[in-house]
Amino acid sequence: MRFLTILLFSLTILNQVHAESVTLKPFNSGSYAQIVNSNAGKPFLLSIWSVTCPSCIKDMEVLHAVHKTHPEFKIVMLSTDDIAETPTAQQILEKNQLADMEHWIYAEENTQKLQFEIDPKWYGELPRSYFFDKAGQRDGVSGVLSEKDYEARIGKMVK
Repeated sequence: MRFLTILLFSLTILNQVHAESVTLKPFNSGSYAQIVNSNAGKPFLLSIWSVTCPSCIKDMEVLHAVHKTHPEFKIVMLSTDDIAETPTAQQILEKNQLADMEHWIYAEENTQKLQFEIDPKWYGELPRSYFFDKAGQRDGVSGVLSEKDYEARIGKMVK
C-alpha cells in the first residue's frame, strides 16, 4: 500500500513538472516585430488562439499532426488571453502535445493595440493563422484549417 501511495505521489509530481514545461513569453507592444525579426529569412507560422475558443482548441490537434510531419517548420503560438490565464493555456498546450513550440500570451491590458500591431486589418476573429514565407511576406487566414490546407501552404513555403 505504501508503494502505491509513493507511486501515485510521484506521478502527480511528474505531471505537474511536465505541465510546467510549457513556457509562455509575455506578448507586449513590440513583441510581434521581435517574432518577425527573429525568424527573418525563414518560413514560419504564427498561430493565434484563445483558451475560450473551441475552434482554436480543435485546430491544435491538426497543428500537432502538422508539427510531427514537419518538425523543421517553425510554428509560433500566440494566446490572446490575459497573462493571468497562463496556467490554463499551459494545460491546453500540454494536453495537445504542443509544448516544444514557441509560445506567447498577451501581457498588456490594451489588447486592441496588440492586435493592431499584428495586423490593422484583423478584427480579432479566432483562430487566426499567419503564414510567413522566406521573404517575410505573410498571408493571414481566419478560421480552422484542415491538415491538407496546412500541408499545401507549408509545401509552397519550404521549397
